[in-house]
Amino acid sequence: MPYLDSIRVFVRTIELGSITAAGRDQRLTPAVASNRIKELENRLGVRLFNRTTRRIAPTEIGRNYYNYATKVVEALDDAESAIAGFSKQPKGAIMVTAPLGVGRRIIAPLVPEFNEVYPEVDVRLRLSDRKVDLFGEGVDAAFVLGDLHDSNMKVRKISDCPRLLCAAPSYLEKHGEPATPQALIDDNHKCLLLRFPGSEEYNWALQTEDGLRRYNVSGPFDADDGDVLTEWAVAGKGIINKPAFLVTKELKSGALVPILQSAPPPTASFACLYPHRRLQDPKVRLFVDFMIDGCKKRVREMVG
Repeated sequence: MPYLDSIRVFVRTIELGSITAAGRDQRLTPAVASNRIKELENRLGVRLFNRTTRRIAPTEIGRNYYNYATKVVEALDDAESAIAGFSKQPKGAIMVTAPLGVGRRIIAPLVPEFNEVYPEVDVRLRLSDRKVDLFGEGVDAAFVLGDLHDSNMKVRKISDCPRLLCAAPSYLEKHGEPATPQALIDDNHKCLLLRFPGSEEYNWALQTEDGLRRYNVSGPFDADDGDVLTEWAVAGKGIINKPAFLVTKELKSGALVPILQSAPPPTASFACLYPHRRLQDPKVRLFVDFMIDGCKKRVREMVG
């Protein structure tokens, strides 16, 4: 279905902002993806994009066509999902996202297990600690760790995950252990922050005797990868704020020790989010059910 394939590439180019990204999403080379767009423009006899050396932007006609094209793609997906519902062996691709630490330790090991049961379902796993635009990037299921405040998404909770502040013994020997949350600021402690555009970790929320308070902590360096922060903390470079189950190994070995246990961060929620209509797709429903059961088991193993 070359024409429909071209429409899919066009839709994903609009949503992802680049032909290269759209091609990657559809498992096409940039050259093939670009040709698909050109073929679509030739067929329609209009220009869908304005192109420069640095960016691509839809024309007015392109934006209007996108509104109709998305309906075509959604209708086709719904039709394929309906047919798959009658099949014992679901087929197709699923786009999945997860934070780096959770993705590496919990989600990624479960994906091959799912594929063994459902070999005709392709799982496209994208790991990032950045906030993902689930609708814009066409995500079928997203695993998240934190506050669940997106009312536009269906939520399947996996577990509550207590958080803690911790540091290496070598850091505490050199800089001392903060006696109060305010000491994090007053004593210029080196706090290792997970930072990226849209990150909410510019302040640490801690549960004190006076209720939940936010502290504008800082440090000499930060990263957009939570595992990098853990490595820095183990090396004695600062204090981290982490879900306890992600540093179980380091705590058990003594590489990290908990601090300020009387004023812990709020408990985080580990959950799976997905657009409401996605669960109409049998393969997505099977994947979500499979992964939630597997995630619960792996979290119990890590904590225990």
